[in-house]
Amino acid sequence: MPPVIPSSMVNPARTVFGRGTADSLLAESSAFGERGVLVHGASLRSSGALSRLMDGAPASLSVETWECPGGEPTLDHLAGLRSFARESGALWVAGVGGGSVMDLGKACAGLTTAAGDLVAYHNGAAIERPGVPFIAAPTTAGSGSEAAMVSVLTNTATGIKKSFRHPFMAPRLVILDSNLLASAPAHVIAHSGMDALTQAVESYLSRNAMWLSETLSLKAVKLVNTSLETVYADPSAACADDLMLGAHMAGLALSYARLGVVHGLAHPLGERYHIAHGHICALCLPAALRFNRDAVPDKYATLSEAVGGELFERVETLLEKLEVSSPLIGQPPPDDADFIAEVLGSGSTKANPRDVGPDDVKALLAELFQTG
Repeated sequence: MPPVIPSSMVNPARTVFGRGTADSLLAESSAFGERGVLVHGASLRSSGALSRLMDGAPASLSVETWECPGGEPTLDHLAGLRSFARESGALWVAGVGGGSVMDLGKACAGLTTAAGDLVAYHNGAAIERPGVPFIAAPTTAGSGSEAAMVSVLTNTATGIKKSFRHPFMAPRLVILDSNLLASAPAHVIAHSGMDALTQAVESYLSRNAMWLSETLSLKAVKLVNTSLETVYADPSAACADDLMLGAHMAGLALSYARLGVVHGLAHPLGERYHIAHGHICALCLPAALRFNRDAVPDKYATLSEAVGGELFERVETLLEKLEVSSPLIGQPPPDDADFIAEVLGSGSTKANPRDVGPDDVKALLAELFQTG
């Protein structure tokens, strides 16, 4: 009998949900101190949403802004942001953006006061002291990063993408405002939404799943499945609330149960082929479903019921309707031992419901690159 809840849980201290709630982000942040840094992406600035947020700052509050350079977040980006936050005397860090913004802001907040080397922390060194509070307001419905104490960054010197994972990085405040989705381009809605669906499916199937994570995962699958196509066509649609909430619930579920082989593959593939995380997860999901479904037939049937039809077929339909194409086809797949070792060593792969060996990785890659 699986446990009801995990043996240890770390959740955001407070979560606020509803349209327009981001308008009070800086006023809420002022409770953590009179100086802070707001981390954001380019689309928040270009859409005018950043100016609107800054206009809502109390007169007594000093806020510096730092724009994420774009692409997948790296330790070099984190080093630059942390130096900026320290020079600004930041007493808190807010992240308003997608998964990259969330991961950089979260890591910066958790490590602002840390005395050691960032590479050492990335490699698992203990974080000696708490950092400063992190406030999260996602502008995409996908990564679920705002729900977790995990920050996924790449060490560009080694090419290794992996996680910081510590309670010091758990957000003190999360604001879920689907109005913020309006600043996201359509392809970002598609890719991040498929990331949310993937995380909901993988956390449900994970060998670490328990009643709490399964309950959250299954509801997340239903919410994302019924809203994603509509929000892709119109980010202001009423069901954008459902998509935002589904992504958040998937983030909570994965923080308890971990994920599966999709994410084991996605991290090194995304890094090698320069494909955004949500995009590569979407591409890997069908192959992983075929690989896993006979190992967990009852759970697979439950997921199929949740999406109103055979799960694999529903995912294929979504990829077509969301215009998610594969840049992998026609490229040579990775065939080196280091790549396979990275996939097999991933905590996500280890949580997969079916054991994964070297030959399985090669077979999955052959399917993804269509070389079989």
